[in-house]
Amino acid sequence: MQFTLRLPFMGLVTKLFAISTLFFILSCQNSPTAKSSDTKVKNPPIAPSTELADFPSSPLFDDAKLSNMKYTEGKFSFDVDSKSYELGSQTNDAGAKMCANSGKGQHIHLIINNEPYAAKYEAEFDYEVPNGDHYLLAFLSRSYHESIKQPNAKIAQKIKVKDQSIISTEDIDQSMVFYSRPKGTYVGKDTEKVMLDYYLLNPKQGQYVTANVNGSDMDLKKWKPYFLEGLPMGENTITLTLNNADGSKVDAPLNPVTRTFTLKADPESNM
Repeated sequence: MQFTLRLPFMGLVTKLFAISTLFFILSCQNSPTAKSSDTKVKNPPIAPSTELADFPSSPLFDDAKLSNMKYTEGKFSFDVDSKSYELGSQTNDAGAKMCANSGKGQHIHLIINNEPYAAKYEAEFDYEVPNGDHYLLAFLSRSYHESIKQPNAKIAQKIKVKDQSIISTEDIDQSMVFYSRPKGTYVGKDTEKVMLDYYLLNPKQGQYVTANVNGSDMDLKKWKPYFLEGLPMGENTITLTLNNADGSKVDAPLNPVTRTFTLKADPESNM
């Protein structure tokens, strides 16, 4: 009697165990934590540790003025007027900024068609501009490459060039964004805090810039410089896009603009 009673009981246990095992397998397959090759992540960050930080306030140079631009026979000339700003001088808080700084001092950033800027430390210099129509932006910069954003410290024009001379100019009245920094190669301590700076022309109410840094979007709602911290060593890429208040891309020339720059460890630290 005891033997015949155990057979049904053991069969029931076996069935219950099989059912519970099947349920467990199915629940694991449907679990939200399960990995799937079809899963898509929007804008996966290449460097998830990269952060946007505030850039300390800088001398304003309220009276700085850039004017009387001429381009003749392959040579630019400008007038720089200011009681406090001087080309070639170090900006007085350069040491406190703890970021890349030019040993040659304060300078002009010259941007043609949103190409990488040329840094010029004197008001007259040779520069080759191809024949044709171009968007030109020139602005005064601090020694650590931060733009002076006072309206009189810049010249923004659409120019026509022929035979290394400007033959016509037209003020730019459109909303535009010009990329300035980061640029080039950063080494050692300069890689820890990299300044992000750009120049806005004629922004309309609500317009803002999105910086896509190595695949991750960062909305910049205020026009000011920022620090990028935690960037990876090697090549980095930034794309700046000027947007309307509703998030749509502004229909503007040279929008968006993309740059690459490089971070390198200090070779002396490996010795």
